[in-house]
Amino acid sequence: MDRLLLDPHAAPAEEAALGALLRCWLREVGGPRGHVRAAGPHLTLRVAGTLVRVRARGGIALRFDGPPEHLAEGHWRPLDLPSLVALVERELDGGNAEFAAQVRAGREAVAAILAARARAVPPADPWLASEQALVAGHPFHPAPKARSGDGWLDYAPETHARFAPRLLGVRADLVAQEGDTAALDAFGDAPAGYVPLPAHPWQLDLLAAELREPLADGRLLDLGTGPRAVVPTSSVRTVYDPGTGMCLKFSLDVRITNCVRKNAWYELSGAVELTRRLGPVFERLARRFPGTRWLPEPGYRSAALGTRLLEGLGVIVRTGPWAVCGPGTTPVLAGALAAGADGVPEAVLARRTADPVAWWEAYVERVAFPVLDAFFRHGVVLEAHVQNVLVGFDAAGWPVEAVFRDLEGTKLVAGRHDLTGVPGEVAGPLSYDAARGWDRVAYCLFVNHLAEVAATAADTGADTGADGVLRSLWAVARECLERYVADHATDPAAPLTRLLAGAPLPAKANLGVRWARAADRAAGYVPVPNPFGAAEGERR
Repeated sequence: MDRLLLDPHAAPAEEAALGALLRCWLREVGGPRGHVRAAGPHLTLRVAGTLVRVRARGGIALRFDGPPEHLAEGHWRPLDLPSLVALVERELDGGNAEFAAQVRAGREAVAAILAARARAVPPADPWLASEQALVAGHPFHPAPKARSGDGWLDYAPETHARFAPRLLGVRADLVAQEGDTAALDAFGDAPAGYVPLPAHPWQLDLLAAELREPLADGRLLDLGTGPRAVVPTSSVRTVYDPGTGMCLKFSLDVRITNCVRKNAWYELSGAVELTRRLGPVFERLARRFPGTRWLPEPGYRSAALGTRLLEGLGVIVRTGPWAVCGPGTTPVLAGALAAGADGVPEAVLARRTADPVAWWEAYVERVAFPVLDAFFRHGVVLEAHVQNVLVGFDAAGWPVEAVFRDLEGTKLVAGRHDLTGVPGEVAGPLSYDAARGWDRVAYCLFVNHLAEVAATAADTGADTGADGVLRSLWAVARECLERYVADHATDPAAPLTRLLAGAPLPAKANLGVRWARAADRAAGYVPVPNPFGAAEGERR
């Protein structure tokens, strides 16, 4: 019997994986090569000489209605994932022996997540419910949920996992730390002459060989399971500790999307350095744009036992969102808002459905204005993609705050900040040149974030048709950005002016970087159509 009939989770997992790979191909290969055209409700495309079609909506978000089909012997037949993988491999001329396995692993991971999720109890905390709602993962990545290693379901946010960290004792003369690390001391006491260091159990398994000697000779102590459970958030390796209200960003030597998720040694120091520097910037942003919040990363702790263990055991302390949101405000992960209804409070869903245009206008102002001002006025690149932004909603479901997090992706525009005194190995990774910084801002904010949330808002408020609502949303977004330029923009805002004039948007090439088996920092950008230009044309 067909596996899709035996496993109720196989079909939605196949659909998610098939859609993600096809979206990647359309954005990064078919579109730039001119192999895609619109034909009625369908996009028709050629992949390695085979004619494929799919019903699409959502603008550049590329939401699909129904499975893709391919033309075979004069008839349109359903296209399955193995067939699409084979076509993509032929189109890209082979050369990546691990690609097909990664795509299959992503599909199997989604099926496993769905099965575990069906048996699990979601968290009562509405913010954590939104963090754990991203079942399908990045919609423009060929294998968004592929994870290496065994036992990962025990630590997966999508399965509503909770787990207690392990507690290590680091000999006091070998402690590596900077900044405020008091939240780490709350996980338990260490014997005299040692300092406590909470650790991710999965990471300890991955580092077992490297840990054997320092545990044997007393440089490290294994103090057992910590006193309470923590909750993994959407990034998998960052957890929320209800006991302190803080978050801990662990290292995890596992590839998730394009990166092995460990805290590089220079990122440990860089987080503390950026926290010192960004405090005054966010104070000014909050005065200009009330409702702007951020999550500082005031300290880190690790063990000075060589680079491998310094990075592998490094844990960054991050402020939790409930500590910065105002009274009566509920933080919700933007990724959950983009993905649909799961993990989104009922009041937000009701407000978004009842008045999508007004809801969207408030949303764009809260999220986009501080990101743009941080770049143009302060020379700070905020990586405002949907997993790095929490949106605070009032009791009526209106967006009233935007909370920005994760300093790993935050950069300073070169030449606009005095980094004298910061070690060169730390200062270098903290900076982008202006052009690279703008590409990152434009991709994360407009393509990864606003385009995805707009497509979902258009679907949920589609009494007059989703396409018509989506056009209205982009027209409103354009008016918001024009208002920002008129009221707030400084001289360096020329890239935004060009964007409003119709310049293509940059989209990150995740398929390209996975196909090349390159590091995420090597990812380039491909141009995608500019919905602001289309909105201006319709307005005229």
